[in-house]
Amino acid sequence: MSEAALLSNDIRERLDAAVRLQDLSQLTDVVKHTLQDGLRDGTLAVPARMREPRTDTYARRLLYRDPEGRYSMVVMTWGPGQKTALHDHAGIWCVECVMDGSMEVAQYDLVSEHGGEFHFAKQNCIRAGRGAAGCLIPPFEYHTLGNLADTPSVTLHVYGGDMTYCHVFEPQADGVWHRVRKDLSFHQ
Repeated sequence: MSEAALLSNDIRERLDAAVRLQDLSQLTDVVKHTLQDGLRDGTLAVPARMREPRTDTYARRLLYRDPEGRYSMVVMTWGPGQKTALHDHAGIWCVECVMDGSMEVAQYDLVSEHGGEFHFAKQNCIRAGRGAAGCLIPPFEYHTLGNLADTPSVTLHVYGGDMTYCHVFEPQADGVWHRVRKDLSFHQ
């Protein structure tokens, strides 16, 4: 069965309509509610083979790519304790939804950047369980994600296109962060 066949026509139609919206706040809000509604009514599911964690890192698996390139859907499976570094989304909007488990999401604001030295202020840090969803709209896209559960957690990410890279920020001893480009790939 193709990955596209796993998405109900209703989910695809709602996402297709959402990405035609001009206002990014409205667009991401519609995507967020589409994912939450689909999870609640069972029209959105993640295949069992995409739920398997990896021991070395969280897994990124492509669930669906819009044929017109307007959005993509990526399943991430997180083993206990696995988390991201502080990162951005390379200027691409995103909606993230917890499908199973418990995730910690910490948002950061960019305070300043001078000569490749970044300063961030940590903002909200929330615990997100099944059905919780959040939106990232550039320039407010800096965050970390981590699995809080003792069992695997699964998240679904809808991006405004293909996110082929991001920037991770490495903390330095003096409170400065250095930005490093990270090319992204999918796991089996």
